[in-house]
Amino acid sequence: MKEQNIKHYADGLFRRFPELLPISEEFYNTYNILKIVFFKSKIAFVCGNGGSEADSEHIVGELSKGFMMKRPLSKEKLEEMNSRCGEDLTPLFSKLQLGLKAMNLSCHPGLSTAFMNDVDPEMAMAQQLFAMGSEGDVVIGISTGGNAKNILNVFKVAGGMGIKRILLTGNKHGICEKYADSVIAVPASETYRIQEYHLPIYHTLCQMIEEEFYGC
Repeated sequence: MKEQNIKHYADGLFRRFPELLPISEEFYNTYNILKIVFFKSKIAFVCGNGGSEADSEHIVGELSKGFMMKRPLSKEKLEEMNSRCGEDLTPLFSKLQLGLKAMNLSCHPGLSTAFMNDVDPEMAMAQQLFAMGSEGDVVIGISTGGNAKNILNVFKVAGGMGIKRILLTGNKHGICEKYADSVIAVPASETYRIQEYHLPIYHTLCQMIEEEFYGC
């Protein structure tokens, strides 16, 4: 049933957007990378600029809490947490939802602005990845043109750390593709159209991942 539901989400994406069928192999490759990362309880970092930064935050939100499902804590988990606290906090803990480890690399303005001012603005997100990431993690870089220098630097640093790299981009074949382990390049060249494709793609990936880890 779980495998059928996962396939249902992917089939739905390509049925609604048949023009995306040529990227289906890279889409499934991206899904498998994410699945392995989360099975190992590692972290998915996400980064982008402008509208792509908003997409990064969106992805983190869908992964870190319930998306299509409520993801309640198990009875065993509630008992474990209550035992550690020495009191029954079930009404409080029951409001929590299970989540996957995800972080937006532009969500620490104090660190980012300090590094931008003191060192190099185009290395701020790479510094965050270097400080917080480790081998076995994954970073999703979103660059509509594929040439964003700060995303490129993130990918280069990730490569040196043993962190997988996923690129969401358009059809311009920018330099970031050279450093990515998986490239989802949508069939559009205008920024807004690329972003319009990115949203259903990452929504579907998040649905599939949620089904994998929290489905029946």
